[in-house]
Amino acid sequence: MISSIFPKDAQNAFKVRLSIKTALGDNAYAWDANEEYLFKAMVAFAMRRYSSKSTTQISNVLLCNVTDRVSFWFVVTDSSKNVTTVPGSEVEEAIRMNRNRINSAFLLSDKTLQFLKITSTLSPPVEPSTPVWLIVFGVVLCLIVAGIVFLIVAGIQQRKKKNKESTERENLEEKGEVTLTVENGIPCETLDLKAGHVNGVFAADDERFTSL
Repeated sequence: MISSIFPKDAQNAFKVRLSIKTALGDNAYAWDANEEYLFKAMVAFAMRRYSSKSTTQISNVLLCNVTDRVSFWFVVTDSSKNVTTVPGSEVEEAIRMNRNRINSAFLLSDKTLQFLKITSTLSPPVEPSTPVWLIVFGVVLCLIVAGIVFLIVAGIQQRKKKNKESTERENLEEKGEVTLTVENGIPCETLDLKAGHVNGVFAADDERFTSL
C-alpha cells in the first residue's frame, strides 16, 4: 500500500502509532488536521536541527494512510528535488536526536508515540547526588570501625572474665577450703591446713611412754 503512494522510495517511509487515550486518559485530545500540521512541523524542525544545510519545509513532510486509531506513514522529501525522498537513515538519525522534543510537543513518551522502524531513545542515566566512590568508601569505613569496636568489646569482656576467675581462685586459697570427703560412710572433718590437727589417741600414747 505504501509503495503505491511512494512507488520509488517506500523504503524511506516510516510508520507512526500514537496512543493518546492511553497516555492522557480523560485529558486526551482529538487527532485532527492541526495535530498533523504540528507533527509535520516537528519533523521539519528535526531535519533542520540534524543538518545545518537542510532547508526542509513543512510541505516536504508527507503523510498517508492516516487511521482513526491514530497511525500513519510519512516520508520526507528533498527540498531541492521535491520528487526525491530523503534517505531513511538521515530521517532516523534526525528523529532520534530530537525524540524528546517531539514527544513533549504531543505530551507523549516513547511508549505512546512510536516510530516503528526507529528504536526508542534511552534516557540518560541518572547520576546519584553522592559520588559512587564516596558511597563505597563510607561502607568500607563503617565495616572497619565496626570491626575495631567488636575487637575492643571482646577484649574487655575476656579481661573481665579472667579477673573474675583469678579473684575466685585467690578467695579459695585464703579460706583454705578443702572438699569434705566421706570414708566408710563417716564424714571426715575439714582439715585446717595452716594450723594442723592433733589426734587425741596418739597424743595419749605419747604421754604414757614419756612418763616411763
